[in-house]
Amino acid sequence: MKNTFAILGIALAFTACTNAKKEEAIKVATIKAVKDSMRLDSFKRADAAEKQQAAKIQEEKRVLMLASAKAAENAPAATMASTRSHSVDHQTTTTTKKKGWSSAALGTVIGAGAGGLGGALIDKKKGRGAIIGGVAGAGAGYLIGRGQDRKSGRVQPKN
Repeated sequence: MKNTFAILGIALAFTACTNAKKEEAIKVATIKAVKDSMRLDSFKRADAAEKQQAAKIQEEKRVLMLASAKAAENAPAATMASTRSHSVDHQTTTTTKKKGWSSAALGTVIGAGAGGLGGALIDKKKGRGAIIGGVAGAGAGYLIGRGQDRKSGRVQPKN
């Protein structure tokens, strides 16, 4: 009987010691899982906020496009009505001013530089070749840039 109680006492001591380690490991794993889920949740919330902001921006762009299209449709009718009835029609239209160089101006400068360099390298008289090449390059660059301006809508195409 003494041996049985001794074995039972030793078994209880071992099980008591191992439970604390297991409980600590479970607590650590639980804390890690909670932190990971919170981190994942914050990423999901940030992603949802980004999607919501992108949707708002798209909606604003759509509204602006519709407003500008409506203003463009109403502009000729408004000018015709004001010339017939001699009344002033106050409409608020938003026009965006184009900033920077046009493609025609940029093409002219690049073409003149490239043509001048090419002409100076080709002709024996450097000055004459540079002038002729610069003029030819500027003309070609202007024509190419003007075509790009028409495609982009900066300049109204010829009818």
